[in-house]
Amino acid sequence: MRNVNMSVRIGSLVMKNPVTTGSGTFGSGLQMTDYVDLRRLGAITIKGTTLTPRDGTLPPRVVESAGGIIASVGLENPGVDTVIRDILPKVAVYGTPIIVNIGGSTVEEYAEVARRLDACPQADAIEINISCPNLKKGGLGFGTEPEMAASVVKAVRQSTGKTVIAKLTPAVTDITAIARAVRDAGADALNLSNAYPAMAIDVRTRKPALGNVQGGLCGPAMKSINLRLVWQAAQAVDLPIIALGGILTGEDAIEYILAGATAVSVGTGNLLDPSATMHVLDGIEQYLVENNIQDIRELIGQAWKQAG
Repeated sequence: MRNVNMSVRIGSLVMKNPVTTGSGTFGSGLQMTDYVDLRRLGAITIKGTTLTPRDGTLPPRVVESAGGIIASVGLENPGVDTVIRDILPKVAVYGTPIIVNIGGSTVEEYAEVARRLDACPQADAIEINISCPNLKKGGLGFGTEPEMAASVVKAVRQSTGKTVIAKLTPAVTDITAIARAVRDAGADALNLSNAYPAMAIDVRTRKPALGNVQGGLCGPAMKSINLRLVWQAAQAVDLPIIALGGILTGEDAIEYILAGATAVSVGTGNLLDPSATMHVLDGIEQYLVENNIQDIRELIGQAWKQAG
């Protein structure tokens, strides 16, 4: 293929191409090396990390749904200290930027995780999962109100000099209000978006299909929803956006980029095909070549700019 420029910038993070991985669907990346050349990815986004180890939710944790899956894993992870000591150095060997997704139950927990990662040279950026329940607000998600979302981002921003990405929830009335709030609080970029709250019932047992009753809808069913969120947020704030939701092909990725995304994240696709990121990356490059586009950045937001 003819050479094209695929590089993009997310805050201070320079990605050789716009493809990263959805947190929670790719492990740390080390589990995927039989299927994916980690050196080819624009960035590796590792599984959600919390201050202390978490066991996660009761099984079943994943059920199939029309157009995707519903999952409730509960941020199972060994805790940030173990991630820093045992996991990040092994992933860093591949030379691809690492985005660490973080979660917490209080603002203080988020800030402390960020502080510890700030001292870790292998962590290139921090992605904040602000869909986590706020224990001080009766379990209401941090990302559902502009003030709560901003409080988490502000605390993380004060705890690190690394690139801060706010991963937003789609379960809000106005995504632009949340986007503006986290921008003003210091976010360098957005991830749009996390899974949509959902559930399934097993008609044989007549009980909820998930051990946690509720989970998050992921996969192709989310594409049209998240495409609209990217379209709205891209016109509301001047921040790079990482788009997530139903990306299985290069054309899926191009749609999001045309809507205003700078980069894309392959999530559920990894569960369907462990090499999905490579297919998406090849598809993006093929689209650029076939349409005589020299630089991927020419396409960012082109759909709404032309519609304007």
